[in-house]
Amino acid sequence: MKAYVDQDGCISCGLCIDLCPEVFSYNEDDVSVAIEGDIPEDALERAEESRDGCPVSVIDLKDE
Repeated sequence: MKAYVDQDGCISCGLCIDLCPEVFSYNEDDVSVAIEGDIPEDALERAEESRDGCPVSVIDLKDE
């Protein structure tokens, strides 16, 4: 499973980074980005919590 962030809609609240720093971080513009590649198995539940808790619903998780 991979994580994606719609950077145009991100408000940089930091919730995803606080919940799942293994997957999410800030880029040079202080907008959240997801790691390239698959979400580590031990971080999947926290990545789902990040998606579900995002106040602007810009996080998507996809099986690929």
